[in-house]
Formats: sequence, structure tokens, C-alpha cells
Amino acid sequence: MPNAKHAQRLAIALFAALALVACSKVETPEAAAESPGHASGEHGSSSSAGLPKGHIAKGEELAKAKGKATGQSCVDCHGAEGNAPIDDAYPKLGGQYADYLAHALQAYRAGDRQHALMTPQAASLSDQDISDLSAYFGSRPLQLRDLHGVH
Repeated sequence: MPNAKHAQRLAIALFAALALVACSKVETPEAAAESPGHASGEHGSSSSAGLPKGHIAKGEELAKAKGKATGQSCVDCHGAEGNAPIDDAYPKLGGQYADYLAHALQAYRAGDRQHALMTPQAASLSDQDISDLSAYFGSRPLQLRDLHGVH
């Protein structure tokens, strides 16, 4: 017989699974055919951020390109593949969930999230740019570690 703590965890896991299923959208070939541009996946949303499909190679190009607002590129501050920030205050981007990165960039672009460099840097990014950058950094090796239980 499961104890109360186990039952509570099971209930939370089941609720999360049901919520995920309820929020998932499976696009059938028929639905793709009805929506212009979706059959190729080029314009279909592939993220919870409502963005078009991201392209890793294009994201890599963008990550290395100097931004007009700051004269810096993503890798200038976050390091190669987003895993070697120049300052401990800057996050590692490599291996992060692409949707998380997309939402963060959208918030910087909208001015809802403020940072002296990131807000102006993100201001000129298109939805496709954000999707491509998120796909690139999300595809890089994860170098984060869980510090749970570390003393």
C-alpha cells in the first residue's frame, strides 16, 4: 500500500502527464494541407513559444554574428556552444530547452525581461532568428549539473 507521500507524488505526475497531453497539438497531414506553408514545416510552430521551426545551422551562424546594438555576438559572452560564459553571472545556454531559450529571448525583445546587453541585442531579432538561435543552443552539449545533494 503506497504511503501518503508516494500517492501525492503519483497524483502530481499523473496531473502533469494529463496536462501535457491536453496541451499537445498533433498535426495530421489533413490539417497541414489546410494550413498554407505548414506541409513543409517551415512555417509551422514547433515550440510553446509559437515560433516557426528553428534551423540549427542558421542558429549557429547567428550565434557567431556581431549584433548591431552591442557589437557583440552570443558566443562573445556565452562562449563557444554557449557553455563558456565570460562571467559567472552569464548563463550557460548549451543544452538548455529550446523553448526556454525562445521564451527568454522573446521576453528580452519585448522589454519584459531587462538586461543591459540582452534587451537591446534581442530587440531586432525576428521570430525566425529566435527560433534558429534556440534550436542551435538547445542542440549543443549540456554542461549544466544538478547540485541537489551537493554540500
